[in-house]
Amino acid sequence: MTPSLDQNALASLLERPQLRRLLEAFNGGGEETRIVGGALRNAMLGRPVLEVDCATTAMPDTIVKRAGAAGFKSVPTGIDHGTITVIVDGKPFEVTALREDVETDGRYAVVHFGRDFVADARRRDFTINALSLGLDGRLYDYTGGVADLAARRVRFIGDAQTRIREDYLRILRFFRFHAEYAEGDPDPEGLAASGAERQGLGILSRERIRNELMKLLVAQRAESTIQVLAEHGFLTWLLGGAVEFGRFHRFIAANRKNAAAIWRLAALAVLTEEDAERLRERLRLSNEEHRKLAAYARLLAILKTRPLPLDAADIRRLVAEYDVEILTPLLVAVAGEPAPVVHADALEVLWRFGTGAEPVPVFPLRGADLVEAGIPKGPRIGELLSRARQAWLSEGCLTDEDSAKALLRRILDQENA
Repeated sequence: MTPSLDQNALASLLERPQLRRLLEAFNGGGEETRIVGGALRNAMLGRPVLEVDCATTAMPDTIVKRAGAAGFKSVPTGIDHGTITVIVDGKPFEVTALREDVETDGRYAVVHFGRDFVADARRRDFTINALSLGLDGRLYDYTGGVADLAARRVRFIGDAQTRIREDYLRILRFFRFHAEYAEGDPDPEGLAASGAERQGLGILSRERIRNELMKLLVAQRAESTIQVLAEHGFLTWLLGGAVEFGRFHRFIAANRKNAAAIWRLAALAVLTEEDAERLRERLRLSNEEHRKLAAYARLLAILKTRPLPLDAADIRRLVAEYDVEILTPLLVAVAGEPAPVVHADALEVLWRFGTGAEPVPVFPLRGADLVEAGIPKGPRIGELLSRARQAWLSEGCLTDEDSAKALLRRILDQENA
């Protein structure tokens, strides 16, 4: 094995009790089951192994029977693709029958189940994804994946254009895996093939595109890989609008371990509220993701036109009105730009809110308080609460009981005047 990879990690993987029990139950009697996929890749690179997938010569019904005989629970999570989730002492493992592609159309593949690990490996996308590990500790490498993993290189198996035409999502997977596992420039053949076949991305569902892009945004070398996507014309097609590399760089530099893809997307591609709307449609974002991008855009517009520097009191009002989760990434992204100017004491207060050292102020009045004070139920309650909230925000967002009572009295006095 190549010296730059962890030679002991695979043996340690096989020592995991639940995994070993599964492999022992699924090997023998004419069947063979091996560990495949990201578990091997991450183990050899010294990264955490959180999930372990297996491939087997057994057919799906045999997988279920063997699981039951061993006392394991089985769930047919992907039965059409030959995948059964086998649960051993509470630990889930995906066990998939070996497959061979019969027909592909760039989106989906018609497969037959097989018994050939070599054929199963060669139908996969990248060499580093085609490794398998037997119960005896032997690592099988039919495509040169170990050398590529050691060289921190992502290569398609066989002819790159052929692999891409089988599933055009592999274009985005190529860039995502490069961002996560490679060093240096992308593999030239893979890059050229991705460019030549880029039109195929148009037949993919926006949900699949969104999932790959969000994973890419939080990969280890997301920034340099996004630059490559931009240089080769992919980024404009994916996002459909302008990007802000300066903000993207600042956000990543300040949040290397922050896996919040939505805020990386905001820093990169949200300059106006229209951007948030476009991205929702283009990437099929969830309602919550769109809410965050839209709030980010609204707050950005407010702060960009603010004539005065932000002080601690301003931060207190902003987190009460817009949420610290939105304000923090925004201020990180625009740091150093002419506006907004942020005082040092404001940043300290923001940090306290963000870490929970100080609770975010919550508006202390409810509709029930007004009803109890004699205001009839109806639209007027909402109007008075809105007026009270604006006063509360402008006066420093005080939350103690005496301040809340004083605010309520003032609103009632104005109503009765």
